[in-house]
Amino acid sequence: MTTIGTTTRISTAAPSAFFGRWADMATWPEWNADTEWVRLDGPFATGGRGVLKPRGGPKTKFVITELSDRVFTDVSLLAGARLTFRHVVTPTADGGSEVTVTVTLTGPLARLWNVVLGKGIAASLDRDLAALAVAAEAGAAVGHDPAEAA
Repeated sequence: MTTIGTTTRISTAAPSAFFGRWADMATWPEWNADTEWVRLDGPFATGGRGVLKPRGGPKTKFVITELSDRVFTDVSLLAGARLTFRHVVTPTADGGSEVTVTVTLTGPLARLWNVVLGKGIAASLDRDLAALAVAAEAGAAVGHDPAEAA
């Protein structure tokens, strides 16, 4: 496994606000500058599948492999590799959240995909998580109740 990058941010937004933004995939381009569009075919739940279009890249299928009240993991299915985005949300004492995003690559072509994608993803992690925190704090998304996923 190759770790592309990890970033953490403290936010005043409650964990449910982050899950609400992740569940509203059509709005991902508002806070993820490298994403042109995202479509989820079915519910925001473990096993859910969809397609996303990175800016300047081909459409990519993904699957939600884990969803609980603290974790959201989605895996993009690349030729010969799996690109995993693991989001961990820990409630803070003041009602906010600590959010950590870790991106990894696995599979026989992981080294190749790291050369192609790694630097760009690593460079955008902090920026995208900061923009997501602003969106979550604004509370603009229709929420996802993480208790439903547990």
